[in-house]
Amino acid sequence: MKITDIRAYIVEDDHPQYPFRWREGLAGSGDGTPLDQRPKSAILRMDTDEGVTGAIKIGDGEAIASLTRRRLKSLIGENPLMTERLWTRIWEIDRIEELHMRHLGLIDQLAWDIKAKKAGLPLYQLLGGNSNRIQAYASTVTWNTMEEYERYIKQCMDVGFTAFKLHAWGDAKQDARLSHNLRKWTGDDAALMFDGSAGWDFVTSLWFGRQLEDAGFLWYEEPMREFDLRSYVKLTEQLEIPVLAAETSDGCHWNAATWIDMGALDMMRTSSFYKGGITGAMKVAHLAESHGMRAQVHGMGVANAHICGAIPNNDFYEQLVMSSEQIAGLATMAELPVVDGYITVPETPGLGFEPDWAHLERTALAIV
Repeated sequence: MKITDIRAYIVEDDHPQYPFRWREGLAGSGDGTPLDQRPKSAILRMDTDEGVTGAIKIGDGEAIASLTRRRLKSLIGENPLMTERLWTRIWEIDRIEELHMRHLGLIDQLAWDIKAKKAGLPLYQLLGGNSNRIQAYASTVTWNTMEEYERYIKQCMDVGFTAFKLHAWGDAKQDARLSHNLRKWTGDDAALMFDGSAGWDFVTSLWFGRQLEDAGFLWYEEPMREFDLRSYVKLTEQLEIPVLAAETSDGCHWNAATWIDMGALDMMRTSSFYKGGITGAMKVAHLAESHGMRAQVHGMGVANAHICGAIPNNDFYEQLVMSSEQIAGLATMAELPVVDGYITVPETPGLGFEPDWAHLERTALAIV
């Protein structure tokens, strides 16, 4: 099999249906496009000489158009089934380009989409296969008041969630009060997690970690920026609660190995969009497993759901919760509905994204 073409269809997209914010200082939902303009996305298509087509959608359409024109088309003629070779080719391009982290795995995801379709297998089985039913945790956005957190958490409980992760305000004392309240609202048996979104220094991170230990949390996620590994080493040595990190650190499994070697975390993050697609995510997951460590899959989407279903050392699928209307509709979503606190990984071959190509040919702002 050979790649015969790689195209990017640039389309106008919608602003998020449920706008939200993160902690103080971080950008919130959306990509920063002003509200009086529409953001642009790209639909990437990979064609083959056997008629099997791969497709994915990603934001930042203008950047994807440039990348496709200048670099991705150089892969035409390669075999899309040779995913390790393609993955290495992209890392060679990255050595010069310093690609955006979300762009490292684009070709890899297209290739795995084709590979699963060619094999006639759901991707999670092709990757190894562990379970097609994954517990989801309700991962909050940052709401304005304690009362809002209580209301939305209880709505999540009503629709079947028994695992919850806080994204809070970034004020350590207020966040600690919220964390203790979360334990009261959910009871002793709920699995609780906290994401610090890299907002604190070591002293604050240590104090806050002990608050989470008192409340019986399952993990403590990236309280500090991921550059000072010595501070992470000290944190893991002085806390009992597992520290989960390396979510946004570049370098895929090479960087993950450094974190493990230094003892700078207790659980590893992996994902399709920050670790170089499916191939990179699986490298990180297997590396973590070889050190007796869990690799918690970060973020939503079908690709990440298949990774969750493929490996034994992940516990949950992450589901953002944003508003009452959105929470009430989780069980009826077209893609990856959350029913009684669980998702079911799709059984159809590939990643399941099948655009109307004829419509795109007529309506795309540009086709590269």
